[in-house]
Amino acid sequence: MAGVEDQVSSLPNSLPITPRTAPMFHHDDQFGSVPITPRTASVAQTPSILSLPITPRTARTPSIVSLPPSQFHSPSLSRSPLLLTGDHATNKPVKTPRSRGLTPRFITPLGSPLRKALKMTRLDPQDAWLPITESRNGNAFYAAFHTLCSGIGIQALVLPVAFTILGWAWGIIGLTVAFVWQLYTLYLMVHLHENHETGLRYSRYLQLACATFGEKLGKLSSAFPLGYLSAGTCCALIIIGGSTAKLLYETLCGATCSNPKPLTVVEWYLVFTCVAVVLAQLPNLNSIAGISLIGALTAVGYCTALWTVSVAEGRLPNVSYEPVRKGSQVNKIFDLLNAFGIIAFAFRGHNLILEIQATMPSSEKHPSQVPMWRGVQFAYLLIAMCLFPLAVGGYWAYGHLIPANGSVLTALFAFHSQDVSRSVLALISIFVIINAVSSFQLYGMPMFDDMESAYTTRCKKACPWWLRSIFRAIFGFVCFFIAVALPFLGSFTGLIGGIALPITFAHPCFMWLKVKKPKKYSLSWWVNWGLGLLGMALSGILIAAGLYVVIDTGVKISFFNPQ
Repeated sequence: MAGVEDQVSSLPNSLPITPRTAPMFHHDDQFGSVPITPRTASVAQTPSILSLPITPRTARTPSIVSLPPSQFHSPSLSRSPLLLTGDHATNKPVKTPRSRGLTPRFITPLGSPLRKALKMTRLDPQDAWLPITESRNGNAFYAAFHTLCSGIGIQALVLPVAFTILGWAWGIIGLTVAFVWQLYTLYLMVHLHENHETGLRYSRYLQLACATFGEKLGKLSSAFPLGYLSAGTCCALIIIGGSTAKLLYETLCGATCSNPKPLTVVEWYLVFTCVAVVLAQLPNLNSIAGISLIGALTAVGYCTALWTVSVAEGRLPNVSYEPVRKGSQVNKIFDLLNAFGIIAFAFRGHNLILEIQATMPSSEKHPSQVPMWRGVQFAYLLIAMCLFPLAVGGYWAYGHLIPANGSVLTALFAFHSQDVSRSVLALISIFVIINAVSSFQLYGMPMFDDMESAYTTRCKKACPWWLRSIFRAIFGFVCFFIAVALPFLGSFTGLIGGIALPITFAHPCFMWLKVKKPKKYSLSWWVNWGLGLLGMALSGILIAAGLYVVIDTGVKISFFNPQ
């Protein structure tokens, strides 16, 4: 009996600690998750203590510590279980973290119960290394700043051009339908960001697309439009910002300028790019919230100033509101469709919604969709107050005289440069330049994230500050090179609007059907199928119409010769 007692007394130091329940771990790759369930032994199946094999003290059995199940995580953030060995695994019991519901809403996902359990859990740090998800202390105000800065901008200035082709009735109808439609798909995107069943957070649009449609189809359908909406927009911002800077210089100096050789357009592009690259050194998306606020205020400022000054100056003489449709019936139809593409082009920014929401803390009790949707609603109220007066007021003031490849800004300087105070024109130009620099940071952030993700995936460590600076400088000057080489990108506004249309109007509907699985033939089922199919059909038609208009009207190709 003494020998049996000695054997029994040695059992606590050699037996592994087995939790009562089997936690579900997620081994996550970039776009999905594979559940891994460890083996467990229920209480009813626990063998008798005398029937257990005797394990020598030298054998160490690892014990697995689970992550709190209430914590949402990103598909690129792997919660790898920490394997404890040695005396820590055999002598120390596993502590269960406190409920997530006891933590304040403002604490980041790496705060509370995780911060108290840092010794028991190990997180894959890749998400903490990337600029979009490096900081998760955002709130509804930050969301409103980012959404407003990305949702209203230079693209809004071309809306009156679409009215010259559509006329009053179809112009207002098209603008209203597009606004309501994209607001509905924004609602879908905000509620698709986190999956309560799996605990996943989709922090990037491409991640959600690949998780929903499959990796190949997701990349095929979304990679190019998303790339253009980020890098292409930055190129367009360099063109707009540099050209407006030149216009500002001419407005302030005029004929009294003492400089015999003022800067050329290319040199102004370079000045703008240098300023944008310097501001791009801010590390993450939350760190540019102040810049987004400044960009949003200046966007509201110049949109309001443009339509109020244009209306105050009155209608131009001999202005006409008859739709400008020339040529055969086929030409008129394609011109009409191209105008709808211009309206679709004005509503972009959906490629940044998931990224903006990824900067917020989230839990089952306090999901990020609540403050995010609150910020989106406020932002789009201001966007509506800017877009509709700008489109209607600009078309009322200039009618068919708005340049075909221009905007309200070019019309104002073309027709009222001598009538309007020089200080007002300079203020509008300054607002446009500041907004362009601010928007560059926001639209460039997904590209910064992709470049750093490639490094962290390959090297398994955070990107050093000097390499991050090099990446962002390279991106900025590549965009500068494209802006100089292809200054005629503005002529493809309708075509680009058709290419990017599914990202805003179609894909979110199909994602909702795939993820949420509404009841067949229910109202949600019909609405999302109808809008999704209509969006894809419109995209194909607008691409064809944009190509036809470009070929039929011709584009003045001027490589490396910006005007």
